Amino acid sequence: MSANKQASTDTYKPDPRFKIAHKEALIGVALAIFNFIWWYGFAYGLGSRPPEEYTYILGLPDWFFYSCVIGFVLMCALVIIITKFVLKEVPLDADPYAETKEESQK
Repeated sequence: MSANKQASTDTYKPDPRFKIAHKEALIGVALAIFNFIWWYGFAYGLGSRPPEEYTYILGLPDWFFYSCVIGFVLMCALVIIITKFVLKEVPLDADPYAETKEESQK
């Protein structure tokens, strides 16, 4: 039984889609962390002043405008750019590389 187990581990080849998925997951986490840092920096950096010292942009306090409005627009733009230029299209079939394996065995 150990010989069969040894043979099956020797022929195991990890699915290359996992490497792509891990990289893209890290990109998503980095975007979320960047969004939080942006929001926190402006909301608590500019928002920690007394309300009498606030400046207003389009009727909103500057800390809210920069953290929530500009932050939202910036994150939407970043997600669109990263989705268009960085992320890859991968097939979601059960084994998309089965055809190439069968062709190489012939």
